[in-house]
Amino acid sequence: MPDEQRGAGLRDRFERLYTPHRMAYIKGEATGDGCPFCDIPAMGDEEGLVVFRGTDAYAVLNLFPYNSGHLMLVPYRHIRDYDELTPAEATEIAALTQHAIRALRHLSGAHGFNVGMNLGTVAGAGIAAHLHQHVVPRWGGDTNFMPVVGHTKVLPQLLPETRDLLARAWTEV
Repeated sequence: MPDEQRGAGLRDRFERLYTPHRMAYIKGEATGDGCPFCDIPAMGDEEGLVVFRGTDAYAVLNLFPYNSGHLMLVPYRHIRDYDELTPAEATEIAALTQHAIRALRHLSGAHGFNVGMNLGTVAGAGIAAHLHQHVVPRWGGDTNFMPVVGHTKVLPQLLPETRDLLARAWTEV
């Protein structure tokens, strides 16, 4: 490739990997109609991938996980921001977060965890209209080129199997 590109000036030395499929998330078009986090509680646990139902919030597997066992803790109430949580909701989400970490560590021997919320579309929330907290188990060497180059996630287990095992581990810890 030439060192110059007409109309763009000098070319830098970076290679480009274009991922146009991500534009749906950037534009907030990925969720379709309705709110899946409001729909899930009306489903059965297996169908909705629900691991645990609390009083004010529930634990559910992410349908599009970063890693096996990727959980989300979701208030039943449809709210957008963390500061809208009632004290009871905030307390239960915190307790569910601790329990999720214990259950995932017990089940899978995770070496670490990413825990957090993306508040708003600009912060990376795929479903910005309904608050949810992610708990992503991590293992040494769990990142690889497959998602970036192959547009493929490598998960060692089907989601219903992970849900069953995690629901069982949830009661064991």
